[in-house]
Amino acid sequence: MRLAVFTKNRSNPAYGAARLGADRAAAAVGAEVRHYVPDTPDDPVQQSALIERALQDPPDAFVISPVHATRVNPALEKIARAGIPMVGFVNPIPVGPSVSYIGADDVRLADALAEYLFTHIAGDGSVLVVTGPADSVTSRDRLSGFMQATARHGGITIAGTLAGDYDRAVARARTAAWLLSHSPPKACLVANDIMAVGVLEALDDAGARADVVGVNAIPEAIRAIADGRMLATANFNAMQMANLATECAIRHLQGRPVPQSLELPVEIVDGSNWSDLDRPYEDRPVLPLEHFWRHA
Repeated sequence: MRLAVFTKNRSNPAYGAARLGADRAAAAVGAEVRHYVPDTPDDPVQQSALIERALQDPPDAFVISPVHATRVNPALEKIARAGIPMVGFVNPIPVGPSVSYIGADDVRLADALAEYLFTHIAGDGSVLVVTGPADSVTSRDRLSGFMQATARHGGITIAGTLAGDYDRAVARARTAAWLLSHSPPKACLVANDIMAVGVLEALDDAGARADVVGVNAIPEAIRAIADGRMLATANFNAMQMANLATECAIRHLQGRPVPQSLELPVEIVDGSNWSDLDRPYEDRPVLPLEHFWRHA
């Protein structure tokens, strides 16, 4: 059994964890995994070319996180025409029939994270929002969730919105530039952890302090929470998602049932529970499909 696993980049540690999660599920049944990752992070042209390459020696199934909502569609349609099963994770597969999808409700997750932050600052103060790329489905949905929560809190003022492009250096540079002409915010809502680390670095460089929250629960963010530098993160568990997506692909090839769609629950990680995740991804557990889904 051969599986082609497509992740979005090598720059976000969460996708390295996703590849590890896929490998674990495959190893449990002796399946072979080939990983395909764009050299340029989140590049739809490169991901499309990698799909074309995989189709030259077709796998038994594709496990894929599309990097764009529409620009990979022609390549995905080729997989569908070839009759090869597809399972999506992180982002749904927008075209062609997919066997299953494993992800999270990014709007709900971001709303819960923002609500946590706003409660912490007593519903009052200026907040800097740092988003991912404009075309990113996860960034778009997380921004929607942030704004949804903001609308419930009249004392919260959005001091600014920056595009950090899901990149540590970009988030650091743009936050640093913003701080040159603005007073430090009371808090920062950041759409992923690798950007949150960049924001923390920019704040440190400016001698400023703010309550910062992010998304992903990467090890560096967990350590920042443990050290009191970062307030919280939402555990968008890409390793678990990829593990379950790969398990679903295997089960489908074995003729066994899988869920059409499965969303993982929201988990906020803060000073009260960070120690549960204070370990490298290699030592973090993943749970089997049966833990999340019971087939009638």
